Amino acid sequence: MSEFGVTIPDFEYWKQQIKCQYACPVHTDARGYVRAIASGNDEAAYLIARGPNPLASICGRVCGAPCEAACRRGELDAPIAIRALKRFVCSQFGPEGQTGPTRLIEFLKKSSTGPTDRPCSDRHELLPMLQSLTDQSVPNVANKSVGIIGSGPAGLAAAHDLALMGFAVTIYEMEPVLAGMLATGVPEYRLPRDLIQAEVQVILSLGVRARTSCQVGKDISLPELRQQHDAVIVAVGAKRSRQLAIPGADAAGVLGGVEFLRDVSLGNPPQLGHRVVVIGGGNVAYDVGRTVLRQISLDTARVALRSSGVTEVHLCSLESLEEMPAEDIEIIEGAEEGIIRHNSLGPRAILTDAAGKMRAIEFQKCLRVFDENRRFSPLFDANQVTTIECDNVLLAIGQSYDLGFIDSARDGVTMTKNGLIACDPVTGVTNAPDLFVAGDLAYGPKLLIHAVASGKQVALSVYRQLTGRQITHEQVELHFPIADYAREKSYEKRGRLHLPSTPPSERLRGMSRQVELPMPAQAARCEAGRCFDCGVNTIFDGERCILCGGCADVCPELCLRLVSADRLVGDEMTSAVVNAQLNGHPLGDATVILKDETICIRCGLCAERCPTGAITMERFQFMEKPLCQVA
Repeated sequence: MSEFGVTIPDFEYWKQQIKCQYACPVHTDARGYVRAIASGNDEAAYLIARGPNPLASICGRVCGAPCEAACRRGELDAPIAIRALKRFVCSQFGPEGQTGPTRLIEFLKKSSTGPTDRPCSDRHELLPMLQSLTDQSVPNVANKSVGIIGSGPAGLAAAHDLALMGFAVTIYEMEPVLAGMLATGVPEYRLPRDLIQAEVQVILSLGVRARTSCQVGKDISLPELRQQHDAVIVAVGAKRSRQLAIPGADAAGVLGGVEFLRDVSLGNPPQLGHRVVVIGGGNVAYDVGRTVLRQISLDTARVALRSSGVTEVHLCSLESLEEMPAEDIEIIEGAEEGIIRHNSLGPRAILTDAAGKMRAIEFQKCLRVFDENRRFSPLFDANQVTTIECDNVLLAIGQSYDLGFIDSARDGVTMTKNGLIACDPVTGVTNAPDLFVAGDLAYGPKLLIHAVASGKQVALSVYRQLTGRQITHEQVELHFPIADYAREKSYEKRGRLHLPSTPPSERLRGMSRQVELPMPAQAARCEAGRCFDCGVNTIFDGERCILCGGCADVCPELCLRLVSADRLVGDEMTSAVVNAQLNGHPLGDATVILKDETICIRCGLCAERCPTGAITMERFQFMEKPLCQVA
C-alpha cells in the first residue's frame, strides 16, 4: 500500500505557492503585476513591479528572470513571459516613458493604496519601509553620509534606498558614465542607453551625488573616502577578463571580452580583422560575439577597402550544447546572426607567423567539463585537434575584480585567500564597522536582480550600523474568499507568446538596433491571461465535506485524491492535526482529500462541482510590515 507525504499549510507554505515571487531575490509580486495586465490595469502593474525594485525598467530588458524559471505554468507547457510583460508596463509608466524623474514621487503617492491593489507586499517593498521611518523615535540621519564605490546595479540600489532613508550619498565611478557594467558591459542592442540614463536620473534626483571618471586608489584613496564618509560600500564589478595560460596568449590581437565591450560602449572600438574567435560559452561570450558581428558590419560599411573580406565569428566553448551556460535565446539569436558555434573544444595554443602575427588558434577535444562530483575538472583528448584560422581572439572565460585600492594592513580589512574582501554575503558586513560589500564581490557571479537585492540589503546594514536601530518585519496574513470565481476562456490551452524581434539582417546594421521588440497591448493581455494566479488557493472545509469525490472526478489535472488517513506520512504537526480531527477514532476509519499543488491550474472546477460548498477559491494576501527597533 503506497503512502503519501503531506504538508500542513502555514504562512511560509502559502508564500511558496506564489513561485515567481518566492524565486525573485527582491520578491517582486510578478503574479500581481501579470494579473493586473490581464485585467487591463497597466498602471497598477507598474506600481507593483517598481515597488521593491529601483531598476525595474532595466530588469524588464535584461533580467535573468528567475521568476520565469520558477513559474508554475512552465510545468504545464511554458512559463509566462514575465520579463517581457514587465517591459510592457515600464515602457508606459517607467522613467523611460515619462518626462523627468518626478515619476518616482508620483509612484510613491500611488503606492499608498490599500492591500487590494498590493496583495502581496514583501519586506523589500519601498513604501512600507519609508512609512516605518516616519516614526518620531527614529533617529535623524541627515548628518550621516555614505560613499559607494561603483555604480552598477548593487551600488545604484544601495544609493536609492539610502537616499530615501535620508542619508547623504555619493557614488564614485571610474568610468565616464554611470551604471557600471550595465552601461559598459551589456550591449546597446539589448539595453538602450537612454533607458539606463532615465533610470539613473531618478536615483540622482533623490539627492544622490556622483563623481564619474574617479578611480579609487588613483584619484582618491580608500582612507580618504573613509575619512569623508560615515560608511563606505564597495560595490565594484568584475571588470577584468580572465586570461588563458597557453602558448601565444600574449600575442597581438588577443583581447579581453569585457574590455572589448567596454571600448565599444564608450565609442572606442578596437580594430578587428574579419576572422574572430570568441572563447567562452556563457551570455557574455554571446554578447561579445554578437557585438563583434555588428562592429565588423559597421567597419565594413565605413571602409570600402575591407568590404572584400569574409566575415567569420566563431564561438568556441568547453561545454557541449546541452551544458552551455548561455541562455537558449542567446544561442538561437546568435545562430540567426551568423555566429559559428563549436562545442566541446578547449584552447591549446595560439599560433603566430614568423613576424609574430596571429594566424590561428589550436583546440583539443574536451571529453568532459565536470567530474562525477560536478566539480570543474575538464578532461581533454590531445589527439583530437581542431585549428581555426583567425585575426583576433576574444576571451570570455570569466572575469576578475580589481581591488588594488585596498591594502589589508593599512586599511584593517580582512581579505580571503582569493584576494577578495571577507564579508557576510547576505548583509555585506566586514570586520571593519564602516566598510561594507555589495553585489557580485560579496557572493560571486549571479544575476542582475541578485545585485539589486544585495544593494538593498546592504543599505539596511548601513542603516543599522549608523543609527543603532534595525528594520524588522511583522507578518500579516489574510485569505479572502472570491465570489463568482472565473478564469479567462481557454486560458489553459494558450501557448506562450512568441516575442517579436527584429529580422537578423536588420540587427547587424547598428549597435542600437533592438533585437527584442515591445509586446503589443493585445498580445500582453493574452499572455498575462495564461498566468495561473498562484495567489489563489483551493480551501477545503472538512465540516461540510461529504466525501462524494466529485471534486476529484472533475479535476482536469488529477491533482485531488481521496485516501485513507492511515496512508499519510508527515511531521508532528501533521499528526496533531489529523488526531484532533479523529476524536479517538482509528486512522483507518478516516478519509482525507489530498491536493498536489505542483499541478493545480486554479481552474476552480472543484469548487463549482462541490454540492455542499465545502470548497472555496480564496486569495492569499500578506504584508511583511516593517518595524524600526533598537538593534
